[in-house]
Amino acid sequence: MGQVGGDHSSSSGPSSRLGSSSCSGILRRWAPRALPLCGPSARCLGHGPAPAPLWTPRLLGENRPRAGTPSVLSSVTPLLPSLLQQPARTLTYCSLRKGKRKSVKSVVKRFLRLHNGLWVRRKSGYKKKLWKKSAAQKKRLREFVLCTRTQCKLLDKMTTSFWKRRNWYVDDPYQKYHDRTNLRV
Repeated sequence: MGQVGGDHSSSSGPSSRLGSSSCSGILRRWAPRALPLCGPSARCLGHGPAPAPLWTPRLLGENRPRAGTPSVLSSVTPLLPSLLQQPARTLTYCSLRKGKRKSVKSVVKRFLRLHNGLWVRRKSGYKKKLWKKSAAQKKRLREFVLCTRTQCKLLDKMTTSFWKRRNWYVDDPYQKYHDRTNLRV
C-alpha cells in the first residue's frame, strides 16, 4: 500500500491511516474483531486496552442452541417450505401420455361456462362458517356471480375446448342464460 505521509513509514495498513480519535469511535464499535485498532501497529498510544465489544459477529453456522434450549431458527426451519409454498394451479401445456393440453381441474369444479363465453361462479365463502351467518347473508352468498372479462379470458385459457362446447341437458336450469340477448358486447 502507498504511504499517506512521511510520518507513517513504520506501518502500512488501513488502521495506520486512522487518527487516534477515530480509533475509539465508530470502528471499534462496529468492527471489534476486524482490525486491531488499539495496538502498537495502530499507533494509538495512551489508550490502554480496548473495551469489551457491544456485539460479536457470528456466522449462521455458529447459531447453536445454548444449554439444551432449541433456537427459534432451528424450530421454524422445517415449517418454512409449507409456509412459503403457494397453492399452484398450473396449466399443463403438453401432457406426458398424448402430448395434449390439459384443463385445470379446480376451474372445472368451481366455475360454469355459459355458451356465450361468460363464466359463472358462486360468491366466495358460501360454505364457510355458516353457523355465524344470518339467513339473509347465507342466501346472498348462495347467489351466482358473473366473472369479469379478464377473468373469463383467463378461465378460457385454463380449460380445453371440451369444456367450451355446447351441452344440451334435459331440464337445464341455465338454458335461458346460455344465449346472450339484449347485452352489449
